[in-house]
Amino acid sequence: MAAVVPRIKLGSQGLEVSKQGLGCMSMSSAVYGPPKPETEMIALIHHAINSGITFLDTSDAYGPHTNEILIGKALKGGYREKVQLATKFSITDMLSKAEIRGDPEYVRASCEASLKRLDVDYIDLYYIHRIDTRVPIEVTMGELKKLVEEGKIKYIGLSEASASTIRRAHAVHPITAIQNEWSLWSRDLEEELIPTCRELGIGIVAYSPLGRGFLSAGPSLIQNLPEGDFRKIFPRFQGENLEHNRAVYEGICELGRRKGCSPSQIALAWVHHQGEDVSPIPGTTKVENLDENVGALRVELSPEEVSELSSLADLVKGDRHAFMNNTWKNADTPPLSSWNKTAA
Repeated sequence: MAAVVPRIKLGSQGLEVSKQGLGCMSMSSAVYGPPKPETEMIALIHHAINSGITFLDTSDAYGPHTNEILIGKALKGGYREKVQLATKFSITDMLSKAEIRGDPEYVRASCEASLKRLDVDYIDLYYIHRIDTRVPIEVTMGELKKLVEEGKIKYIGLSEASASTIRRAHAVHPITAIQNEWSLWSRDLEEELIPTCRELGIGIVAYSPLGRGFLSAGPSLIQNLPEGDFRKIFPRFQGENLEHNRAVYEGICELGRRKGCSPSQIALAWVHHQGEDVSPIPGTTKVENLDENVGALRVELSPEEVSELSSLADLVKGDRHAFMNNTWKNADTPPLSSWNKTAA
């Protein structure tokens, strides 16, 4: 019998998802070490769904392509009807110098390819993974709107877009969700993006809510990473930054000891307490970690405890990503008029 996992309305267009989702990237993507055994990952996905975690997150860039194929296999046997499936497009090569494409031809071709790999008739939530700064966002959104009208996707999302890009996109077709890194130690979206989304009725999906594992395991995480894991080069995991950031992990552990919770549960509970329009998508490849993450939904934090945890962000040293330019977090696009002139 499925666990009782609360559901939330993500955005204002009608999408309902589990209050906590499952990020699937690490199951297949080489950026977190070697891909994991397919049969084990399918069993993990089934366990998540049976536990009430029904919001699955993937991308055509994960693998690339192999993660979508894995998810497609996992959804056979009646599981498709139980989940809200999110995938993404626009990153043509995640493992080298990423090229970003948002032109209409690429939008359509990417969607068709994802539908085929996932072996589904429609995608619940289709994200622009990163913003193509060469193409007006209105042009990219125009093609996505057509895909909605054709029934190939139900809802549209953006990842790591600027507030102005979100507004321009939303004017073409309602945006249901943004997906951004958000955790106790990655909070740059709070100043402008969160207020913009709440003004427009857009839900928030928090990726890396456990600080890419650091908020769960602390500095020992780095010692145990496999060869090829790109987290080894992240600024927050280097030298003095790593030692300095130990204090963030210790602060989480201290509250966890007082409440009888694991560090992971405390860090996730903080994200859950940021609002009823937020669904974090922690990734894992282990059943025991998934069960622990589900337990975070039962953790109650007082306003004072939320404030105590929030203050830990002031201690963080180092950028949240090894290649901050590749997050495109402040990306704006040319005005629509420039594309019209080019097209003419």
